[in-house]
Amino acid sequence: MFIAFAFCFFKPSNLRDWRTFGSFAAFVVALFAEMYGFPLTIYLLSGWLQERVPSLDLLSHDSGHPWSTLFGLKGNPHFTVLHLLSNLLIFGGFVLLSAAWSVLYEAQPTRELATAGPYSWMRHPQYAAFTAIMFGFLLQWPTLLTLLMFPILLTMYVRLARSEEKSAAEEFGNPWAEYVAQTPRFIPKIPKVAEPQP
Repeated sequence: MFIAFAFCFFKPSNLRDWRTFGSFAAFVVALFAEMYGFPLTIYLLSGWLQERVPSLDLLSHDSGHPWSTLFGLKGNPHFTVLHLLSNLLIFGGFVLLSAAWSVLYEAQPTRELATAGPYSWMRHPQYAAFTAIMFGFLLQWPTLLTLLMFPILLTMYVRLARSEEKSAAEEFGNPWAEYVAQTPRFIPKIPKVAEPQP
């Protein structure tokens, strides 16, 4: 369902888009395959966890939230700060992905440089969105496999971004160079607050 939801926002149209979307889909499959079975992560860490938290019921749903267990958070793990923050990151990531796709969709038929909306804050909001979603899932339900995949996917997104930038520089020339000079790659620029006049 999450993959279909992301597909509706991202709508891959070329090989590069499919590669980006495919890596995100692999992350989600790895996460949810472990989430809805007996988690491999819990199995591999069971001896250590049982020693550290003797009262832990490894077969309960709550034990599948390793951050809550490791940090000794009490109560329902779905209402911890980490879980709520993860929901914000996941939701915000999908909103950003949708907004970025809308700008790209309008720019593509005319082959214009996309600089409006999220593209006015950063050059690659789509990759920032995927990263926010994946990081949100890691805060909510970290697994050994997704923890290993996360830095690999980040590296892949950086490489894809650089590859896209080379293509954009060839296609758009000076307008691209001006855009790059004003707009950061991934971390959004913070608008300056006007100083009050004396």
